[in-house]
Amino acid sequence: MIADRHARTMLPIPDRPGPSLTTYDAKDPDTAYPAITPLLPPEGAPNVLIVLIDDTGFGASSAFGGPCATPNAERLAAGGLKLNRFHTTALCAPTRQAMLTGRNHHSVGMGSITETATSAPGNSSLRPNTKAPLAMTLKLNGYSTAQFGKCHEVPVWQSSPMGPFDAWPSAGGGFETFYGFIGGENNQWDPALYEGTTPVEPPATAEEGYHLTEDLADHAVSWIRSQKALMPDKPFFVYFAPGATHAPHHVPPEWADKYKGKFADGWDAQREKTFARQKELGVIPADAELTPRHAEIPAWDDMPAELKPVLEREMEVYAGFLEHTDFHVGRVIDAIEDLGVLDNTIVYYIIGDNGASAEGTINGAFNEMANFNGMAALETPEFMLSKLDELGSPSSYNHYAVGWAWAMDTPFQWTKQVASHWGGTRNGTVVHWPAGIEEKGGQRSQFTHVIDIAPTILEAAGLPEPTMVNGVQQSPMEGTSMLYAFNAPDEPERHDLQYFEMFGNRGVYHKGWSAVTKHRTPWVMVGGTLPAYDDDVWELYDGSVDYSQAHDLSAEQPERLHELQRLWLIEAVKYNVLPIDDRTADRLNPDIAGRPSLIRGNSQLLFAGMGRLSENSVVSIKNKSFSVTAEVEVREGGAQGVIIAQGGRFGGWSLYLHQGRVKFVYNVLGIQSFATVAESEVPPGTHQVRMEFAYDGGGLAKGGDVTLYCDGEAVGSGRVGATQAMVFSADETTDVGYESGTTVSDDYSARSSRFTGRINWVQIDLGDDDHDHFIDPDERMRIAMARQ
Repeated sequence: MIADRHARTMLPIPDRPGPSLTTYDAKDPDTAYPAITPLLPPEGAPNVLIVLIDDTGFGASSAFGGPCATPNAERLAAGGLKLNRFHTTALCAPTRQAMLTGRNHHSVGMGSITETATSAPGNSSLRPNTKAPLAMTLKLNGYSTAQFGKCHEVPVWQSSPMGPFDAWPSAGGGFETFYGFIGGENNQWDPALYEGTTPVEPPATAEEGYHLTEDLADHAVSWIRSQKALMPDKPFFVYFAPGATHAPHHVPPEWADKYKGKFADGWDAQREKTFARQKELGVIPADAELTPRHAEIPAWDDMPAELKPVLEREMEVYAGFLEHTDFHVGRVIDAIEDLGVLDNTIVYYIIGDNGASAEGTINGAFNEMANFNGMAALETPEFMLSKLDELGSPSSYNHYAVGWAWAMDTPFQWTKQVASHWGGTRNGTVVHWPAGIEEKGGQRSQFTHVIDIAPTILEAAGLPEPTMVNGVQQSPMEGTSMLYAFNAPDEPERHDLQYFEMFGNRGVYHKGWSAVTKHRTPWVMVGGTLPAYDDDVWELYDGSVDYSQAHDLSAEQPERLHELQRLWLIEAVKYNVLPIDDRTADRLNPDIAGRPSLIRGNSQLLFAGMGRLSENSVVSIKNKSFSVTAEVEVREGGAQGVIIAQGGRFGGWSLYLHQGRVKFVYNVLGIQSFATVAESEVPPGTHQVRMEFAYDGGGLAKGGDVTLYCDGEAVGSGRVGATQAMVFSADETTDVGYESGTTVSDDYSARSSRFTGRINWVQIDLGDDDHDHFIDPDERMRIAMARQ
């Protein structure tokens, strides 16, 4: 092995030319310089592929006894190792930031998701520059780096087209290539994509056969092939993070139809089947017990008979979604194998960034945004039954019922968000590396955590943790390399202390024991009463004999419980967990949460062509009166198209010209649509069109009256019966002069939405200040700037 000539603890590696003779004439025979060589990591450093599946519980994948076929996970496990005590943080963005940095999620500011960030250091969504991401370390050591799929680590106030891009994968994240989406979830049929930091449209439509997971795999395969063709001596680090299987559960129907009838027995029976299969496979100990159903989760037998066909289909769609995802993961694996480099590629296949998601309500959802807005009651059993055949299709934004999430977390208690119990944090994981792992088809049961991946990869590559990155001194990684256990199945675990916390659900693991307390229920998003933190009931489990946390020993060993409670508090102080914050909906409001906002005051000025503006980039018009005014130029023959639209098919509003007339549509969750149309066309020339919405008041999600104006004169009126109180969409955006993604109204498509005239400006004003229903052009800028 050639000795490594680089000092790699300071990154970038300083250029240190050695002394040599400098000649006057380049033709002098003594003129000589060392050859220019590309920077490479130490000899033998492996390629790295991390596959991170979204919202998949321990008991979902067939590799860990679940009902969803994942043959590629099984194939990798047969040639590598299963990890049956691998842990995440119980929520997506925290797990991802922890994995990408090797630090605990609160240490890197990601105590929850970016959309609920606060000003507290542990919840700010800001990664300190003292904690550089793994991708940056690998890139600065000579790796090629690329990410495909989900990035949920960008602070919401940095997600606009103006950045800053420090937290984006292809800027400060260390990935030379990024193709995917920013945020927690996306429409699999019509995603909001970025290439680097540039918005791009999907290459095809759902009707033309497009699906996001396939697209991501196409890009990953192409990039890997190109990298090995052009730089065969350089190892790669690929992070493949499809939006699957996060809701919406979108999948071609033939994949869901494979599972027809397989879930007719319901979730209680499915838990029993999965548990038996897990015992048969040996992925859980022979003495493990199946934990009982909590009262908050209804029994299958207690569900309405008329709803059961819908519930069955929800699970069929999810199972097909996971199998479809595994198929495309397999395509990426095949590409690496075809290139002859799979043996020296460390593959981590992490089946879930947290437990299965129970955010879909007791009955499941046709549009999961209904629950996020406290409006799940709109999706009655009759409504759900009418939509049964559409579940998983482009017309749906669907999620499955709480009971299915619980079944997918077999044999554990609870689900995603519940960081206290293994149902929220224990995820089946496979590691495959023939060049570094001798055993084929083995299993490791040492306690491991997502923060252990970064130090493992560095050790495998022969790279030190950097002490300095881009001029900033680094804090040590907080994870523990797993490399010690790859070829030593009985080696005592080295990661023996780990805290957990999410929205007040908290726990601590120490040397086999866990002390935990569940504080809140994930599917109760609005309403409900939470106990005081000091009134939370703690439980105690001995993991050396109780794999699934089935026997609470708190009454038998109160002193041990108190010791672990104190230990949790010590760890919480150490890693910025305090103050505990159990708020959810309140934290969506940046003023309450204390995070920055791009919006100031009660007015916002926008211009034609501005688009892909997230809800955090646009003044909020929810639960209040507002107006939208636009100056447009209409050519002879009239004009058509969107002036401004926010949201899309599954909730939002749009002001546009249709058949030459001003029209305003407010779409409530894709369930109710309220339209107001002008009585006359907008004539040729330059005009102001305006929509005023007078909110009824008296609480959240109320309706209001709509009045349309042209040059200050009323031209139409109507009524909006209800509105969305919290959020329009997790992935749709605000666009001026066109509408990207799905459309608010059926009057146009995204491709036909572009305004055919000219839009000079658009202004959104909050409140009922009507400007006499007209904005003086000379006063427009002064008013807008003064209000900001």
